[in-house]
Amino acid sequence: MKEVVGNLWKMSADALCITTNGVIKKNGALVMGRGCALEARHNIPGIDYELGFLVQKFGNIVQICGLYKDKAIISFPTKHKWFELSDIDLIRQSVKQLVKLTNKNNFKKVILPQPGCGNGGKSWKQVRPTIKKLDNRFVIISK
Repeated sequence: MKEVVGNLWKMSADALCITTNGVIKKNGALVMGRGCALEARHNIPGIDYELGFLVQKFGNIVQICGLYKDKAIISFPTKHKWFELSDIDLIRQSVKQLVKLTNKNNFKKVILPQPGCGNGGKSWKQVRPTIKKLDNRFVIISK
């Protein structure tokens, strides 16, 4: 994996990951109230409803949930509930699912914010060993 500083939404890639949780509101929308999930909700109208539908149907897993400027948008769960801290085991599971999805779709470059850091309450020092097996198709971005 590569590590860079930059803006998730301005990076050149086949796919962008947004860190998510598994909580669906009564109206069917996924809770996307902070961080890159909130940015996704502002940049991609209706993505919160699409993700709510997908999480309800398939569970809180890595999945393609939309498009943004010809890039696939991939949900990357780091939390079970929006108000909890990120779960290292869930991040580990999401990494495995992301690699499978990347292989299946033949993505050459996938951007992922530092998962579980920021609103997830984990430090990069805690999370980095969990995702260090990602190959050079994956670019980890920080602000």
